[in-house]
Amino acid sequence: MAKYSSSLLLLGLSLSALLVVAFGAGDGETKIGTYELKKGKMSLKVTNYGAHMMSFIVPDKYGKLNDVILGYDTAEAYKNDTNSFGATVGRVANRIAGAQFTLNGTLYKLIPNDGKNTLHGGPLGFSKVIWKVTDYKPNDVEPYIVFQYLSPNGEQGFPGDVVAVVKYTLLAYNQLSIKMKARALNKATPVNLANHAYWNLGGHDSGDILSQELEIYASRYTPTDGELIPTGKVVSVVGTPYDFLKSNSVGSRIGQLQKGYDINYVLDDKEIIRRGNKRGLRKAAVVHDRKSGRVMELFTNQPAVQLYTSGSLGETKGKGGVVYKKSGALCLETQGYPDAVNHPNFPSTILTPSKPYDHQMLKMIPAENMVAAFQGSGKTVFAISKSASEAQTFLEVSLCIHYCD
Repeated sequence: MAKYSSSLLLLGLSLSALLVVAFGAGDGETKIGTYELKKGKMSLKVTNYGAHMMSFIVPDKYGKLNDVILGYDTAEAYKNDTNSFGATVGRVANRIAGAQFTLNGTLYKLIPNDGKNTLHGGPLGFSKVIWKVTDYKPNDVEPYIVFQYLSPNGEQGFPGDVVAVVKYTLLAYNQLSIKMKARALNKATPVNLANHAYWNLGGHDSGDILSQELEIYASRYTPTDGELIPTGKVVSVVGTPYDFLKSNSVGSRIGQLQKGYDINYVLDDKEIIRRGNKRGLRKAAVVHDRKSGRVMELFTNQPAVQLYTSGSLGETKGKGGVVYKKSGALCLETQGYPDAVNHPNFPSTILTPSKPYDHQMLKMIPAENMVAAFQGSGKTVFAISKSASEAQTFLEVSLCIHYCD
């Protein structure tokens, strides 16, 4: 454990151990627990098993509370989950073709778990391990929890030791901040983490999401083959079912696709804020459920986002006995390009000891009666405010405080 201390300190994290309320013994020195963060009417429940989000409760336009992500009632149930409900997936999210890649002249063979390919880091990826809780402040003004995992050399076939960290924070105005950091300790290795929450803004128990409206700030996508492996091309969304440059219902063209949407979008490089030479977050997507009035806006510093409309979701018994079905939720997974290790024309996802990984996302989930629109950079941006100037100030302060350091 001592050999990792300097790397953890470089990530700005505490090494203090925390007591957890556990329901059973875990592997090694860590037990599985569940943890809750609350701010106003918003609450988030997570577990250190796979750093999963278990529930996320926010009000609708009438003030009614509902859980807007799919999942299970207990942390124990996630051990047998095959859908990655609310999971932190890695060491490499999405698919790696042929379960192998070559790095610095060495061929690395991974463990396949999606036909002949590797999906979300392999059968025992980051979502299937117990993370340590290194900091937990449920009573803070901005309540947060930090999970940390030490991935050893050779795990699932990946080279080098990696320390990974996930921090969940609740902010004002129904905002959820998720930060993912990682460092390669001794070898170059690919790292591409993602949050795999299944969102249904009508409530996890409200049926399908086909009528919910979606806008994605991406004019290009990476087409795939029959195994959902990127071909290496980057093409325009215009004239395809993948075009969500203007808000449209999720179900408007989903029938043109055999299993719905499961595709990577290349985000347009339009930053919403900049302070000196510090880069801000780009706006990735907006989801709107008119019935509940909930709106989710997604911001990130990553170059891409995967849209998945749960087309492969069979009948799965979830929270409260609710049976989740096909098209019962959508995932918006901010990420690096999929299978980048096998496509030199894609932006690199390789970490080295001198090149750490930093993944940030902000999810704003106000209801319609909390949202005021203002015009900025030629497009509408939503914020909790009554005027354009107040809205812009809110975004600049909120995003800069939490993401511009």
